[in-house]
Amino acid sequence: MIPIALSPERRPADIERLASEEFDVLVVGGGIVGAGAALDAATRGLTVAIVEAQDWASGTSSQSSKLIHGGLRYLQMMDFMLVHQALRERDLLLRRVAPHLVHQIPFLYPLHHRIWERFYVGAGIALYDVLGWSTGSSRGVPRHRHLSRRKALALAPGLRKESLIGAIEYHDGQVDDARYVLEVVRTAVSAGAVAVNRAQVVGFVQEGDVTVGAVVRDTETGSELNVRAGATVLATGAWTEDTENLAGHGRPLHIRPSKGIHLVVPRSKIPSSVAVVVRTEKSVLFILPWGEHWLIGTTDTDWDHQKDHPVANAADIEYLLNHVNQVLETPLVAGDVEAVFAGLRPLVAGVGVVRGPGEAGAHRLRLGKSDTSAKTTKLSREHAIGRPAPGLVVVSGGKFTTYRVIAQDAIDAAVDIGGTTTPSSCTDRISLLGADGFLTRWNQRPLLAEQHGLSIAQVEHLLHRYGGLIDELFGLIDADPALAEPLAGAPDYLAAEVVYAVSREGARHLEDVLLRRTRIGIETDHRGAETAAAVAMLMAPLLSWDGDQSIREVEGYQRRVSVDRAAELARDDDEASRLAAEPTSHLPKP
Repeated sequence: MIPIALSPERRPADIERLASEEFDVLVVGGGIVGAGAALDAATRGLTVAIVEAQDWASGTSSQSSKLIHGGLRYLQMMDFMLVHQALRERDLLLRRVAPHLVHQIPFLYPLHHRIWERFYVGAGIALYDVLGWSTGSSRGVPRHRHLSRRKALALAPGLRKESLIGAIEYHDGQVDDARYVLEVVRTAVSAGAVAVNRAQVVGFVQEGDVTVGAVVRDTETGSELNVRAGATVLATGAWTEDTENLAGHGRPLHIRPSKGIHLVVPRSKIPSSVAVVVRTEKSVLFILPWGEHWLIGTTDTDWDHQKDHPVANAADIEYLLNHVNQVLETPLVAGDVEAVFAGLRPLVAGVGVVRGPGEAGAHRLRLGKSDTSAKTTKLSREHAIGRPAPGLVVVSGGKFTTYRVIAQDAIDAAVDIGGTTTPSSCTDRISLLGADGFLTRWNQRPLLAEQHGLSIAQVEHLLHRYGGLIDELFGLIDADPALAEPLAGAPDYLAAEVVYAVSREGARHLEDVLLRRTRIGIETDHRGAETAAAVAMLMAPLLSWDGDQSIREVEGYQRRVSVDRAAELARDDDEASRLAAEPTSHLPKP
């Protein structure tokens, strides 16, 4: 595919296409499931549009644990089908779909009891390997191995000697979730989709009892337009019930938003060459490598406040610190935490008659009424699809790892509405933009570094973010060598990446760049506040911002950081939510 830029100049034409064309499928929601559905539809030869009220991956899909995994703990829940499916997808993403964005990392599972635990946990992880190998595609993922305490501590010397009697090492995958979603969207656009962010659905177009599209408001200008489509797919995650209510056909899916938070601490605080899995009384806790940092998470608690800006509170942070410190030789303190991020899992608590999970159309579930009493840790991570009215499909739930299958099921349901013969899904054989050329460029990284005046480490960082599209970055740097300079306060990122984010990746606002196109907002102790002005200066000429708009963007972003910090000192979610009530006040009002 030829990469197509999501540029500021393209956006007005795409808005016009939304208003003037009729599509086979309209996807509402720009998280991983919506992006995957748009790509699935476009690669089947359907005409498709996708709209997102905020920014691509601005919700749950940029706030995950950033793992591509089978879900080892789901084996304890006897959910073998989900684990098998997720392992198949993990290996597909590692090998074919996105080898530049998804990579293996080793995990250490500490053991605390002699004999029986090694047998019990070892059997579970062995089954994990077997399920992966049974997909026929796990040849590149090493098998697990049993370790003595001495060998385990050699890999993770930051662990307390008394916290383990041995360990088991196994492998899973890791991803930058926000960048992955963006590349799925861009790949869908390169396959013919129309994609517009900052475009909010405020109503639906009806002809009798048939939904034939949606009313979309461009939140950048305030203008509204009707987008017509043969089938409309709602993939709005934690906002599922809100969009169901907006459609006015009842709620086939009942969602329990579950908040998960992660702490970011410097890599130097925990000496280890591997990720670590820590058992808790409720679930598991991960200590995950992330560049020069560790991600520590996650929590799993009900959230019934505003969905646009979930935040951590002091109890959340204390919970994670208390549990991780049980296994660390040198305990972490609150001052070690550089950043905190929170996201909402859209857990399906109850459904009507739906399609999935598993292979598209494999069977139907009837889970009955919404379960408001079960703990969120006990709710299924499977996905569900409902059809509340002719022309309308609703999809929610599931795991990031299995997004491709969820998207396939959703488009299968949409195709059923149209009643036409459509090719089956082929996304298991399609690589995302950046995958092609990645290996070649990786082997050439010393040469690339010399040619463009960068260090090898900088080239490697770019390759893991852009893959084969790195040549587009180099084109910007060659045209303006000043863009090879690191950003003030964020030396891991280059000025060229900001320009690229706006000119190619559809970034419209400062938070789009600082929180999603880059991860400066979670990878610096100032959380991007000290880099905001420099980034705004690069963005302003590309987006025709005047001085006032630039000031609003910078002040608004810095206010968001202050709000998040204040919420993290709050006693509970009620207090934290009140402090985070207006996180986007810097955005222009229609």
